[in-house]
Amino acid sequence: MDENEFFNRFRLTKRCVNIVLGLITFKIQSSTDRNHAVTPAQMILLAIRFLASGGMLITVGDFAGIHKTTAGKHIWKVLQAIAKLKTTFLMFPNDPMIIQNIKKDFYSISKFPKVVGALDCTHVKIQSPGGLNAEIYRNRKQFFSINVQAICDSHLNFHDVVSRWQGSAHDSRIFQHSKIYSRFQNGEFGDSILLGDSGYPLKIFCITPLQNVNTPAENLFNEAQIRTRNPIERAFGVWKRRFPILSTGIRLNISKAQCLIIATAILHNIATIDNEQNHALPPLPVEIEEAINFLCLCTFWVSFHLQK
Repeated sequence: MDENEFFNRFRLTKRCVNIVLGLITFKIQSSTDRNHAVTPAQMILLAIRFLASGGMLITVGDFAGIHKTTAGKHIWKVLQAIAKLKTTFLMFPNDPMIIQNIKKDFYSISKFPKVVGALDCTHVKIQSPGGLNAEIYRNRKQFFSINVQAICDSHLNFHDVVSRWQGSAHDSRIFQHSKIYSRFQNGEFGDSILLGDSGYPLKIFCITPLQNVNTPAENLFNEAQIRTRNPIERAFGVWKRRFPILSTGIRLNISKAQCLIIATAILHNIATIDNEQNHALPPLPVEIEEAINFLCLCTFWVSFHLQK
């Protein structure tokens, strides 16, 4: 395949896949080559195809010419190996120089100072987990999901992802029970701040939009806050378009779905670091594009009238 054909099928470039291959080969390779064992490269392509297609195991297995049981076993092995890279690719920075650079990049968006991360939650669709507690995974939109909290920088890199909460959990509850909340509350990041939407509590380290805007200065504050927080919305969009399984629904049990979410966030970061965010993603269907445009227009008018 040429680069475009490869990207259309796997949503990652060959270079990015080779980076992942180099990082986890020793963790996933078979101990022997007996019985024509599946190679690490085949395992990774199988797993990434599963994430990029949002398909069923039997479909992905047919794509690779192996049984769905074997496909499931190798996909799970790859996802676990990628998730273990979290300390390298999915950690909130501690280096003062890195934090200062992040602040400068955020400041260049709309002159909002001291911002070290944009904070928000998104729902990742899952199948019903079954059992007595299944309904706690049903969110306000009436589908089963995991409510995933993420913090990103201005370049759409995720620096913190929490994927253990049910769809019914409120964003502010997830935040206040997260490790990153405790670290900010303990002053670990000095005067650095996070930007969240109105669903989050106003804290000295978490700034949310003003609810009642009465002056031009307050309106300017809200505009700067919303524009500077925008990268997290864009990051979620790129992440879910790169790995459609996050939108179509994860057909795995809860623990595996949580691992998959972390693994895709790490792959997203590797791809972003490799400057893939400028690579043209396959276009959305026309009806979805129209729905997004209509939603953006409605949001604009609601915001405009509330400010007036």
